[in-house]
Amino acid sequence: MHPPRTHLLKVAAVALGMTAVCQAQTFLTHHVRPATINGQASFIAPLPANQTMNLVVTLPLRNEAGLENFLQEVYDPNSSSYHQFLTVDQFTAQYGPTQDDYNTVIAYLQEHGFTVTGTSLNRLNINVSGPASAVKSAFHVTIGQYQDPIKNRTFFSPETEPTVDLPFPLWHISGLDNYSIPHPAGLDKRPASGKSTSGATTGSGPDASFLGSDMRAAYYGGTLTGSGQSLGLLEYYGTDLSDLDTYFKNAGQTNNVPITLVSTDGTSTSCVDDRAGGDCDDTEQTIDMTQALGMAPGLSSLVMYVGSTDAAIFNAMATASPLNAQLSSSWTWSPADPSTDNPYFEEFAAQGQNLFQAAGDSGAWTTRSEIFPADDVYLTSVGGTDLETSSAAGPWASETAWSDGGGGISPDKYALPSWQTTAASDCSSCSKTYRNGPDVSANANFTFYVCADQTTCTANEYGGTSFATPMWAGYLALVNQQSVANDNKTAGFINPSLYSIGEGSSYDSDFHDISSGSNGYSATTGYDLATGWGSPNGSGLIDALAGSSSTTPGYALSASPGSVSIVQGNSGSSTITSTVSGGFDSAVTVSASGEPTGVTITFNPTSITGTGSSTMSIVVASTVAAGTYTITVSGKSGSTTETTTVSLTVTTVSTGTFTITVSPTSGYLDQGQSGYAVVTTAVSGGFDSAISFSATGVPSGVTSSFSPSSLAAPGSGSVDFNLTVSRSAPTGTYPITITGSGGGVTKTTTLTFEVRR
Repeated sequence: MHPPRTHLLKVAAVALGMTAVCQAQTFLTHHVRPATINGQASFIAPLPANQTMNLVVTLPLRNEAGLENFLQEVYDPNSSSYHQFLTVDQFTAQYGPTQDDYNTVIAYLQEHGFTVTGTSLNRLNINVSGPASAVKSAFHVTIGQYQDPIKNRTFFSPETEPTVDLPFPLWHISGLDNYSIPHPAGLDKRPASGKSTSGATTGSGPDASFLGSDMRAAYYGGTLTGSGQSLGLLEYYGTDLSDLDTYFKNAGQTNNVPITLVSTDGTSTSCVDDRAGGDCDDTEQTIDMTQALGMAPGLSSLVMYVGSTDAAIFNAMATASPLNAQLSSSWTWSPADPSTDNPYFEEFAAQGQNLFQAAGDSGAWTTRSEIFPADDVYLTSVGGTDLETSSAAGPWASETAWSDGGGGISPDKYALPSWQTTAASDCSSCSKTYRNGPDVSANANFTFYVCADQTTCTANEYGGTSFATPMWAGYLALVNQQSVANDNKTAGFINPSLYSIGEGSSYDSDFHDISSGSNGYSATTGYDLATGWGSPNGSGLIDALAGSSSTTPGYALSASPGSVSIVQGNSGSSTITSTVSGGFDSAVTVSASGEPTGVTITFNPTSITGTGSSTMSIVVASTVAAGTYTITVSGKSGSTTETTTVSLTVTTVSTGTFTITVSPTSGYLDQGQSGYAVVTTAVSGGFDSAISFSATGVPSGVTSSFSPSSLAAPGSGSVDFNLTVSRSAPTGTYPITITGSGGGVTKTTTLTFEVRR
């Protein structure tokens, strides 16, 4: 069952032989904090040699010049490569580190006392754990303890830049210091007095506060729901989903989107407030969910990626299955080197993923502003506005720049990207050399309804670009729903298109241009450093990014298998799938006709929304005459009905029996791998019937199938039992029961199956 695997002991021996002759290599990013160099942070003592450190070692991308060229081509509408995004496997093969280099680094780390706790499919990250003494051995650096020059706390940090004894340099080590503690980038509570006051007058929530659904009504108001799209959220702490349930209950709404909490490095996905015996605040996390779900209530899934380092979270987003085409981050932190996360951001763009980042709530950016990574070139920076709607749950009425919204000239001095050149030249306050921000904006004033921390909900107390950012991610899900319906592709990284649209003749119909108010920079006509291009203007921007819907909304039904053979007195099934086009996302109710007396048919579920499926269960009584019957399956939505057919063959009960075995009887696969076992039947006593196969006990994250799905009469032979393990399947050992049914006889065998990391 398990495919050929590289013999790691041999690889390690080769790698260890290299270390004796390799010259020390510096990293391609730096790690030492200025405060430890200039003496602002007082040295206390070395970190104890036995203190455990959890690190993420990152290798550099391969063929960086080729990747930069690809990114130019894939976002050039005149290129044949336009929007031909790569899969994770394709990206890894073309631009990821080689398997040999990856194995060499693993061996090197193990040689120096680290335990490998996680690897990555793109071969960028290696998660390791080990004592501080291993850090000194592997990276030739001592970790010191320092007094924070600003806050009443101590932190640890390397005293000098790390090096490695390898034949090639590495990119970065995450976790070597804890100088910068991640915190929400744009989440503020309204002060009791001062310039910032609530402007809520037209929300549909308590005390006229805005709900996520109000933002959908203001900025869109159409029928797209994000169907078929998955949205990912970056979080440094988990959540308590009871807060999300409270929000929707109090709002009189229902959330139908599955929520998945993913720990990217062992960080807990739960978050309990101190009033319930914990010490965790999930305000930011709940806001991110409510705003994304409010804008795109029909998402196929919402995934919260929880981790302790940006490297672990971003890499999990870059290698997820399926990939989230829209990503959102409302957190900020200050890395020692602002280029640290570039490999992940470039992979996002190459794979058609778009990351939205909150621009912060401290007004105009300065050289001291901590807003990373909002000024990075390969993400969409989201600023803040003050929104008015025409009525509760009503359309957009007016909008001004929010005084606290972030924006300005890149504090990290990222170079001006090509797609921003024209906008910068037309903007008097913009830099002509460095990246400007934000790119877009949305409501961030203290006008929202918030439930968090398992306690009383609040109205009009919280605001910030933390709200605007997941709104935009939800809006992109609407864009991508339409884009996929048009040409089966998502919009990808949208900044090049946003600036082309902003500079075009349809700007006013695609964006709400915000030309009044200030965050320290004045909002002006067109692009500015207060609100970027402005907020989304309904379906206009969706059509500009995704193309107008080229097909009439509709759906089609199909059945798999289309032919089902069932012995008298037994049952079987077929999967009925609805495939939609043109943005269709209404419910389709399924039913059957044409079945003979004695045949009972049920559907689970009885209706399908968007692209989805229903299991058609068929029970054949022992009195049903042998023969072939055509069953018509109908799907009805409104006045429209589409059909497909299932051919049902009823056979008589045969004599005799059969045995069933599986080889091997036990085996394993790593996450992301596929393999198979062979299932064999042997008939006796005159048995002469087709045998169909099924499996139970297959763990979540693992798909299974039989090839072929059945053996024709007399039923003797072999089939392959195929297993594919997703990258997120939980590790463990599982008994899988394989069942063969035919001629009124049912036999089982067991495969002991292990999922490994």
